[in-house]
Amino acid sequence: MAIKSLMTSGKKSVHRKTEEENSFSLLRHKIDSLFDDFFRGVNREPFETRLDIFSPKVDVTDNDKDITVRAELPGIDEKDIEVSHNKNTLTIRGDKKVDKEQEGKAYYRMERAYGSFSRTIALPVEVDADKIEAQLKKGVLTVTLPKSAKDREKPKKIAVMIE
Repeated sequence: MAIKSLMTSGKKSVHRKTEEENSFSLLRHKIDSLFDDFFRGVNREPFETRLDIFSPKVDVTDNDKDITVRAELPGIDEKDIEVSHNKNTLTIRGDKKVDKEQEGKAYYRMERAYGSFSRTIALPVEVDADKIEAQLKKGVLTVTLPKSAKDREKPKKIAVMIE
């Protein structure tokens, strides 16, 4: 077999690629149309991202002595926050209330989220539940969870023996 018969010209491969791209574009367009037709007249709200649900963002850090959880809770009073610990989880619950001076107004645009929220964070180690502390400062809740004495111990290195 001649080597020339195995080689393809640049034109054929470019042309073939364009046909494939057009086929995929057509398929994508048909699938999009199918979904648009399926959801026509149906309330799409359960399938779309909702902006009006508040869920605080958290950072969890770990060091030798403790686990620290920081949660963004802007505009929430400490009396509206509940922090609880159960086994190896920390739960932060609360309620972000609508500002009273805003009630009764007709909104042109409303992007701020309100309502009850709950975040449960799995803890990587056992903590001393009696020494957990929580502090709210400038809209950031900081929960310090001291590690139990057992988990504070330095990891013991184990030598690998060769036979």
